[in-house]
Formats: sequence, structure tokens, C-alpha cells
Amino acid sequence: MTGMRIEIQTPNSKMSNGAGTRGQQSPPVAATTSPPPTTITREELSIATSAAAPVPAPGHLGGAKKLTLLPLIFLIYFEVAGGPYGEEPAVQAAGPLLAILGFLIFPFIWSIPEALITAELSTAFPGNGGFVIWAAAAFGPFWGSLMATWKFLAGVINIAAFPALCIDYLEQLFPIFSHGLPRFLAVLVSTLSLSFLNYTGLNIVGYASVCLGIISLLPFILMSLIAIPQIRPHRWVSLGQKGVKKDWNLYSNTLFWNLNFWDSVSTLAGEVDKPQRTFPAALFSAVIFTCSAYIVPLLAVTGSVTVDQSQWETGFMANAAEIIAGKWLKIWLEVGAVLSAIGLYEAQLSSSAYQVLGMAELGFLPKIFGVKSKWFNTPWLGILIATLISLGVSYMNFTDIVSSANFVYSLGMLLEFASFVWLRRKFPAMNRPYRVPMGMAGVLVMCLIPSAFLVFVMVIAKKIVFLVSGLMTLAGVGWFFLMNLCKSKKWLEFSYGDGLKPVEEDRDYAVTGNGWELNSEA
Repeated sequence: MTGMRIEIQTPNSKMSNGAGTRGQQSPPVAATTSPPPTTITREELSIATSAAAPVPAPGHLGGAKKLTLLPLIFLIYFEVAGGPYGEEPAVQAAGPLLAILGFLIFPFIWSIPEALITAELSTAFPGNGGFVIWAAAAFGPFWGSLMATWKFLAGVINIAAFPALCIDYLEQLFPIFSHGLPRFLAVLVSTLSLSFLNYTGLNIVGYASVCLGIISLLPFILMSLIAIPQIRPHRWVSLGQKGVKKDWNLYSNTLFWNLNFWDSVSTLAGEVDKPQRTFPAALFSAVIFTCSAYIVPLLAVTGSVTVDQSQWETGFMANAAEIIAGKWLKIWLEVGAVLSAIGLYEAQLSSSAYQVLGMAELGFLPKIFGVKSKWFNTPWLGILIATLISLGVSYMNFTDIVSSANFVYSLGMLLEFASFVWLRRKFPAMNRPYRVPMGMAGVLVMCLIPSAFLVFVMVIAKKIVFLVSGLMTLAGVGWFFLMNLCKSKKWLEFSYGDGLKPVEEDRDYAVTGNGWELNSEA
């Protein structure tokens, strides 16, 4: 099969100057001042861009198994939730009725739009890098690099909490882990052990996630069934105790935190079997599965247990299990919390590591960052970098750092929504194996509603969060120009496949400073 010809401008070739819009031809450049653009076939790209391409892409040779539907569903589940752990503060903040309505309505405002966008763009650009590719394709390399910085920092800071959470639960059984050297060593060993599991292969991590998900959810299923005779439906319509002020900041952040990160799995798109079909099915299944995992136990506990509203803190579900069924179920649920934390760590570390791999394949990072293990075909350097950063953060008092990571993640999501809309406008005829069934007006409304929520969450942030987030962003800007300097001076070797083009059978594209543009000669 003859591959589609794709024109790629390398950093040493003349780039479009910003006026290079679709249908316009760039000024001719003398051969003495700039080499001609490199022309390669689809099969020669650093990542396979279509299921139609018969030749495996570099980095995917060796017959490595790819993710299938079931492991992908559970990886998405652990990217987002990992179980109903952490939903309790919504009741503390606003009472049972608003907590229930929040977990029923918020998925339509946030989770479903984010999942739909991920499904469309991951199938149109099926390679490692995900949202980095989308931003670069829409607005150019600078915005792709900045998106990478925002999402990577948010991801690795987020995963730092999970090994510490495991130790917090073990501390209840073994108080020696509460402080000092034993706790330090426990966090270190747990982090390195979990990272080694990630190193052994994404397919292993995927099936481990299936097992962890089932075992950690079983106590909630049992608790919900045992609670049925004790449920009093009138308790569901309670707005909370009289005299207790609503905490809207806690309420909104709880919903946001528990129903977020649907796009993180996009960085693994190059590792998914038949992504054009598997991704939409996995995302839609995961949305239903995740939302059900939140709402069913919440209905069971709020309907059967009456306690002071202040007791609805993170971890209250375990106490509720003891009230409903006995101490045996409380212990099982706490064990499930540890397993859930392990699943969350594995899924989110995978996304961060494969983002590093994708950035190396796209030319945003030096080629060395894309190296894979000879034994397991996993991006060991990406795993190591993400592990070391998260390990460092886990020993810090990182409340404000985590808030700042959420802030820059919100910036990344605003850029992601803008990229989605702009790619719809820029490439209306682009082949999209899955397409959100909306026109431009519907797409705008779908993106504006969650964008308004993001702006609200960001506006109410503390000053220190603005400061730390600003420093993270400046670091990202500096990194982009440092990498460009390394390219121009040839200090480091980069991949000049320069990334993914849209899955398109009859059009040619060239990369410019404003993103992918149709070749004027096409």
C-alpha cells in the first residue's frame, strides 16, 4: 500500500509566518538559505496515524500487546475516580439532596462533554500525546508545549497523594507508620514498588486495574444491598441541618475532583488496539460505570444513615459501612481504599509516562525521552521522571501545590476546549472515526458551560495558587524556548517526524507555527 504523502517542515526549514492559512502558498525560499521540507509517508511517521497503515510505527515493533476494551474501561475508571472514596464532603458542604443532584447533574455538565471531546479527538489523532497533539494541531507547537507542561505537572503532582494515602490507611493498623523514618521509608518503598509494576507493561497494568476495580467496589455493592431495608427516601430530599452554612467552594471542588481527568487516557491512544472503535466504547462505558459507582452508594448511605452533617468527611463511607453491616465491612472497605489508591496511581502514572513518550515522538522533547524498555516495551524514562517528581512532592506539605496543579489543569482544559472547537472550524471535512453529533453551535454551547465552571473555580483560588500556577506556566514557556534553542544549535537529537497528522486519506498537511495547515499544493 502506498502511504499518503505528508509534508513536514523541520525546525531548520522555513515556517509559515502566521499568515499561512489554508489555501495560501508560502513565499518561495532560496535553497541556499533553507533546505526543502522533508517529505515522508504515513508509514514512516513516528506513530501510526491510522488503522489503515499496514506497517507498524517505530516504537511499536516487537509484537507488544495493545490495550483492549475491558482494561481500557478500568484504566479510565481509575484515571477519573477509583470508587466512591472522596465523595463524602459534598454532603458535608451542602446536604444530601444537593450532593445527590450534584453527582447526577454534574456528569452532564462536565464529564460527558470531556469524554465526548476525548472520543472524537483521540480517534482523529490516534497516537501517544493526546491533548498535546490536539493543541499543537489547532494552534501550533508553542501551545502544544504549554499544554504538555500544564497537564504533566498536574498529573505527577496529583499521583503523589496516592502512595501516602495507602500509608495513611496502613497507619490505622500499624501506628509505627505515622511519622518519622518508618513513614519516610514506607512512602519510598510503596512508590517505587508501584512504579515497578507500571514498568512491567501497560497491558499488565490494564488487567491489574480490572482486578483492583472489582475488588475495591465489592464492599460498596454489598453495603448498598444490605442498606435497602433501612433506606428512608425522605432523607434524600434533606437540604442539610438547620444552621449549617453551605460551603460552595468545598461542594464544587468535590464534584470537580471526583469527576475529572477523562482526557488523561488520550495520552495512551497509541497503545490501544483499534482506537477508532475502542476509545468511544470505552469512554461511554466508563462514564456510566463511574457515575453509577458514585451515585448508588451515596443513595444507600444518605437514605439509611442519620448522623451529624459534620461527620461527612473523606473516609466516612467506612464508618457508614460499620453502621449498616458491621465492622467486617468497614475493614473490607478500608482495604478497598488501599487497592483503589494503587489503581489510581498506576493509571495516572501510565498517562504521565506515555505523555513523555508522545512528546518525544512529537519533537517536543529530545529523542532520548522516548526510549523504551527492551524487556517490557514501556517508556521507562517517562516512568522514572514522573516517579521522581511525585516522590519529591509526596514529602512536602503540598496543599497549595495540589491546588496550583488543579489550577494549571483548568488552564489546560480551557485550551483543550478551544482546540476542539478550532479544529472543527479549521478542518471541517477531516475524517473523524467518531464525531460528536453536533454542529458548530452545539459544540460551542457544550464547551462554554464547563468552561464557565472552570473560570469560577479559578477565580475563587487563593493568591498563593495564582503565584505558584504563574511560576509553573513561566517554566513551561521557558522550556519551550529552551527546546527550540537545543534544536537550532543541534545540542540534542530530536524526532523530526514532528507528530501526528489528522487521519485523512485524501489530503496533505504541513506543520506551521499555527498548527497543521493544508498543503497549498494539495
